[in-house]
Amino acid sequence: MTDRPTPPAGRLPRAALVLGLAGLIPFLWGAATALVPALDTFSQGALGPRFSGIYVLNFYGTIILAFMSGVLWGFATRARGWTIWPAYALSVLPALWAFFMVGGGPEGSVVALLWGYGGLLVLDALYWALRLAPRWWMMLRVPLTAIVAACLSAALL
Repeated sequence: MTDRPTPPAGRLPRAALVLGLAGLIPFLWGAATALVPALDTFSQGALGPRFSGIYVLNFYGTIILAFMSGVLWGFATRARGWTIWPAYALSVLPALWAFFMVGGGPEGSVVALLWGYGGLLVLDALYWALRLAPRWWMMLRVPLTAIVAACLSAALL
């Protein structure tokens, strides 16, 4: 590995941006197959129903919501003083939300995920405001969350 300088504080690292955008692919695929019947037919035939439309949005959306709990847990390791307990406690909320709220049928699950990602964005902003998340965090999270919400919403049209 070569020693490369880290980006200036507040500047979004390219790796975070590229991997964040790559993580949108299943959401975009789910939205596309939910909105385009011919693509859905192809997807179900080639990949199976689990990887198409509302189903891929539910499966992948649940996984990523739980994954984001782990990200917040990592940020909680930076907490000091009175913020330690709340930072760790709040970090598990997205995973618990997914566990308890997703699963009430395909449409109801998508609605629960929409609320979950909205709540996650609030937590992102809180961890950022407490300086537990990197300075660039909200520059990444706001557009990614907007795209995820649009993709999930496509399944409800």
